[in-house]
Amino acid sequence: MPLARLSGSPFLFSLRAGTGHHASWATGKRFMSAGDDLVLGGAVQLSPGRAIGMGTPGQQSPSPPPGPRAGSCLLLLLCLHVGAPCPQSCQCPEGPGGVAVHCSTKGLQEVPKDIPADAVLLKLDANNISHIPDGAFQHLSQLKELDLSWNVIETLGSSAFTGLAGGLQLLDLSHNRLRRIPKDTLGKLSAKIRLSHNPLHCECALQDALWGLKLDPDSADGIACQTSEQEEFAGKPLIQALDAGANFCSIHHKTTDVAMLATMFGWFAMVITYLVYYVRQNQEATRRHLEYLKSLPSIPGTKDPASPVP
Repeated sequence: MPLARLSGSPFLFSLRAGTGHHASWATGKRFMSAGDDLVLGGAVQLSPGRAIGMGTPGQQSPSPPPGPRAGSCLLLLLCLHVGAPCPQSCQCPEGPGGVAVHCSTKGLQEVPKDIPADAVLLKLDANNISHIPDGAFQHLSQLKELDLSWNVIETLGSSAFTGLAGGLQLLDLSHNRLRRIPKDTLGKLSAKIRLSHNPLHCECALQDALWGLKLDPDSADGIACQTSEQEEFAGKPLIQALDAGANFCSIHHKTTDVAMLATMFGWFAMVITYLVYYVRQNQEATRRHLEYLKSLPSIPGTKDPASPVP
């Protein structure tokens, strides 16, 4: 069982070597006896004469007989490496359901790389993150809540949330700078999603990206079209525009239909032109062939089939 999760802040403790290899934390609240096992908490009998207990502040641990310094070095290394990593300047308290990673208001400009794999809550709100790259959370299969609100996020990778589809329950992207959302970025998530207070451009691609998403009803009214392909809906809530019968894909479909008709007409005109040219060329060749036949001299003694019989 891990002793603690190490963050970027210094972790001070003192070590004493001896038969039991006692180590006391700098706070004076925990005293640990370690040999083959490392544990956290109340008294646990490891072997005769070796136990782990809880002390009181200011109480001194019994001094063991002096022993080799090698035991202290070994215990120091074990203490430093037994805890799972925690991003610099963040806090990673561990609860009964898993690890909660708190990195709010830390001035982060990108998603940290060393987030514990067993994290169930990740708070990255109120930072300066502007882009979520592909696979940023792919190792966090146990994550249930992801808070990215109050950042400056402008772009999302098409695979930004890969690996979260199974267990994520809440994704907060509110209060950012998102104008467009790739169609496949959120499509595989079953989580409740918050998108309010983003300068969205309402178009067919956004309508397709939001189709079937589980939007948070408490913040859905805050999803507004800052700009729109249909100017009458600019500045209005997206839900209100859709309820009014807006279909941002209808313009796209009409444009596509016109382009297809124009292409088909062009091909048809080319076929007609080729047929006319082919017929005219054949007519000219036939005329020249007939003139050639007429110019041939008639063979003597040969009766003209068209002449009358005497």
